[in-house]
Amino acid sequence: MIVLGLTGSIGMGKSTTAKMFAEADVPVHDSDEAVHRLYAGKAAPLVEAAFPGTTVGGSVDRAKLGARVLGDTAALKKLEAIIHPLVRADAEAFLAKHRNAGESIVLLDIPLLFETGGRSRVDKVVVVTAPAEVQRQRVLARPGMTEEKLASILARQVPDAEKRRLADFVIDTGEGLDAARVAVAAIIAEIKG
Repeated sequence: MIVLGLTGSIGMGKSTTAKMFAEADVPVHDSDEAVHRLYAGKAAPLVEAAFPGTTVGGSVDRAKLGARVLGDTAALKKLEAIIHPLVRADAEAFLAKHRNAGESIVLLDIPLLFETGGRSRVDKVVVVTAPAEVQRQRVLARPGMTEEKLASILARQVPDAEKRRLADFVIDTGEGLDAARVAVAAIIAEIKG
């Protein structure tokens, strides 16, 4: 089974591209979705213990947690030490399930693939990119997003140019959805070929 790692900086179109792989019948593990699930389950008491007052009704309140860790490197590292191992375990269960089912390709959607040392967990890396101005427009259109938040997020991410350099495949979503779909199909065909 070939394990693809999908990554890209914020606002590059990674989630949309992951959906294209899923629509092409490639099983996708979405790390962001796993975090949401974990925040409503087994991660909630751990996060509450580390950051009191950040849960409501047994689930992590992302806004409260974000306010606690944004701009605080030590707090962010503390949170990552709780969450990253849980997400990795969730991904490992996903891989085992699909390996046992005989899948030929699966995709791990990992926003911080390079930043968390995830390169060693995948066979090939797909990086989603877009022009910087397109990225900025996409991100600033999100509810609650500010220039300060964007700058803070980008400061923690490997720069786009470096991600593209490290990639096995690059998909430029700035060229539109149809071009991205063609790129996804080409990657799948090359791997299956």
